[in-house]
Amino acid sequence: MNRQIHTLRALLLAFTALVAGAVHAQCSRPINVPMSATGLSVLVNGDAVSGIYPDLLRVLSEKEGCTFAMSGVPRARLEVLFESGRADLLMPASKTPKRDALGTFVALIQNRALLMSIQSKRPAIGSVRELLEQTSLKVALVRGFDYGQPYQDLVATLGQQGRLILEVDALSVARLLKAGTADVTIMAPTILAGAVQSDERVRDMVDTLRMEALEELPWGSSGVYLSNTSLSAADKATLQGALERAARSGDVWRSFQRYYSPAALRGGIRPLP
Repeated sequence: MNRQIHTLRALLLAFTALVAGAVHAQCSRPINVPMSATGLSVLVNGDAVSGIYPDLLRVLSEKEGCTFAMSGVPRARLEVLFESGRADLLMPASKTPKRDALGTFVALIQNRALLMSIQSKRPAIGSVRELLEQTSLKVALVRGFDYGQPYQDLVATLGQQGRLILEVDALSVARLLKAGTADVTIMAPTILAGAVQSDERVRDMVDTLRMEALEELPWGSSGVYLSNTSLSAADKATLQGALERAARSGDVWRSFQRYYSPAALRGGIRPLP
């Protein structure tokens, strides 16, 4: 009798372990997630990827049983990889109509791109029209960033005016601002603040940044795009549910608060309503 009980217990434990494994083995394959350096949201150091969003994926990996293959790439290449179906996720990413045609968006935070520069006595700028009228100002932007159609229209016009400088990342933009080669930039303030905080060559800019909202660039959503072409329906549903739960829990907003000062968040990042 004892032997039978022991055997039954062993079978029960094995079955329980099997069920538990099935519950956590949610994704059918490793999820390919190339990322580009984005402030403190994504930090790339050689083959190592860290920051707010890699941390989030590692937590989801433990909770959901999905494996995320993260790697560092330039931002412009990241967009190409997602558009061609060679990236399963695009993150972090602002919601735009162009990307909506390629993937399913999951909002994690609200953000707003601001006009930023080193503090000066320059007259205030509150709209794209006013920026375009200031023809002496050189504008440095990160190639591949997208904050919607008004932003894309501005990029095109600045290019036509010969005032546009495109760089590979926010740190390169910060260095141009400090050197006086560029006068202003436009991006989410946490991206520039993160780049400035992370490099001693421009760290003294932290307390000298001037931030101005442009009326054509309102608050929008930032989060993750799930590829419509590379992901199976089951994997996509699993990832969407996991990310939505993470957003509702407030964990993403608390991560931003841990990584950034209140000054860096003010006016550019806020939790979902």
